[in-house]
Amino acid sequence: MQRMLLQLSLLMGNKVLLYGASGHCKVIIDSIHLMGDTVEVVFDDNPQKTNIFGVPVIQANGHKINKEDLLAISIGNNRVRKTISERISAKFHTVIHPTAIISKYASIDEGTVIMAGAIINPDSVIGRHSIINTGAIIDHDCHIGDYTHISPNASLAGDVVVGEGSHVGIGASIIQGVRIGKWAIIGAGAVILKDVEDYAVVVGNPGKVIKYTEK
Repeated sequence: MQRMLLQLSLLMGNKVLLYGASGHCKVIIDSIHLMGDTVEVVFDDNPQKTNIFGVPVIQANGHKINKEDLLAISIGNNRVRKTISERISAKFHTVIHPTAIISKYASIDEGTVIMAGAIINPDSVIGRHSIINTGAIIDHDCHIGDYTHISPNASLAGDVVVGEGSHVGIGASIIQGVRIGKWAIIGAGAVILKDVEDYAVVVGNPGKVIKYTEK
């Protein structure tokens, strides 16, 4: 899997397609426009509106997305993002809000979205189609798996690993060196002091497992 090393300058003037007309889509459109790119159209499986900020929203069925098209998946649900990314052949666009602070020694894979005010420190690796949301902090040497979502104002200390598909809730804190398994859910405001198993749902301070999701 080829990773893209961030550079200080980004290519501008791209024409981007989006998939998913949710509220999350609004933030992605804003970020793309601030990057100097253009959103041409938003595809949706069940469109409830005709446009978002002047960008047309159209029914996805019946419209072919070509493998050369530049596409970003504007859906917050981790499992749905994974399903769509595996179903469609396209060039997946990486969206980075211009106010995000990202080390030149960090690595971010295709299709990932970095929101306003997020901080990603050196030698951290962010996988494919992940979301690093508004004001989230990813400290040095973290490894964030594919299809994850690190929510607004969540803080990860150094050397944290977050497995594929996991969701870290708003304002959650994870101390250094902790391993979060795949498809786990960390509740809003939780404080994680020890490793979390695959599929576990953890809440509270200190974080405790309350159940497991279906595998």
